[in-house]
Amino acid sequence: MIKKIALALLMAIASTAAATAQETASFDCTSKDGQKYYLSTKVKDGNYRVTVVLGSKKHAGSTTVRGESRRLFIENEVTKKKETRIITFTMNKRNTHINEREDVKIKPRERTKLNWDDELTLEVTGDYSTVQSISIEPDTVATTVFLCGNSTVVDQDEEPWASWGQMITRWMDNGVSIANYAESGETATTFIGAGRLKKALSQMKKGDYIFMEFGHNDQKQKGPGAGAYYNFATALKTFVDEARARGAHPIFVTPTQRRSFQNGKIQETHANYPEAMLWVAEREKVPVIDLHSMTRDFYEAMGEENSKKAFVHYPANTYPGQTQALADNTHFNPYGAYEIAKCVIEGLKTAAPELYKHIRPEYKAFNPSQPDAVESFHWVDSEKVDIVKPDGN
Repeated sequence: MIKKIALALLMAIASTAAATAQETASFDCTSKDGQKYYLSTKVKDGNYRVTVVLGSKKHAGSTTVRGESRRLFIENEVTKKKETRIITFTMNKRNTHINEREDVKIKPRERTKLNWDDELTLEVTGDYSTVQSISIEPDTVATTVFLCGNSTVVDQDEEPWASWGQMITRWMDNGVSIANYAESGETATTFIGAGRLKKALSQMKKGDYIFMEFGHNDQKQKGPGAGAYYNFATALKTFVDEARARGAHPIFVTPTQRRSFQNGKIQETHANYPEAMLWVAEREKVPVIDLHSMTRDFYEAMGEENSKKAFVHYPANTYPGQTQALADNTHFNPYGAYEIAKCVIEGLKTAAPELYKHIRPEYKAFNPSQPDAVESFHWVDSEKVDIVKPDGN
């Protein structure tokens, strides 16, 4: 059973103690070969350089490391017996506090999310984990990429749900930190109203990026001002103006398609919201990553039946307490989220070439019309499972 290990306990057994409270931390993990566990330490908001030393004198290993709410950083990293390997990455930590008067208005279910607490948390897992040590130190120079969006972007805490925002971290080198502010059920306007944008702006510096993917839930808004070319477009311009005022770079991401087939082709289900985003982008000279088109190609390449393997489609009793089949045509499983993250990376080539320079060298060019075989994707589940569908559809 995975358990969250308090920093105080680790300090008692560690051979290298944390240097300065709330600034740096070190963990000795040599006694935990083959185990799955969490490590947490209380730190201030910001970016942190994480250095993981992998390897064991006694065992070969295959190690996966995720951070906060299941952001993927190290994926099935294989080490031979007596081999040592060092991997570094940069991760973002935040809490709900904006300033002395304001806090982000998070939803009740978010209060237990690891993304919103006062600790930086790492999850060590894998077929046989072999972590020697982990060290954490502040990083004030990394470029931060703020992700704003809904359930197709958010860091999903529990299996079997996943989104591209928690997978793209796998491919970023330590010069970039992904700060995923997305939340299930959000629209562009409710995102702003809850203070999520204001919190991101409070952490933003010149040269950072902000990605916006909305449309899924916006199209369902009713009442005065609702509509793609009114409230939605106005909110998108607010994101752009506020980011540019701080010297940051806005990027639009068109919404992912739903799995809605007819005669072998994906049907449009987002009304005129993708077109409105492109209209604002052209008017405001904002680069665009066209996930709307790429995910259509991805699903159609897989086919109507096989594309279920990219979504939360599971027969009853696949997960504990799951007495009924899961059949969700909006939300991705880890494989689907992983492939869509690759679509975003391909979009960086033209939308943000300076960011693309920070893609790790082991990344291989991806064509959504030729997706990776499902059988080639290996994901070690977290023990946190929730069969309740996220907000939004």
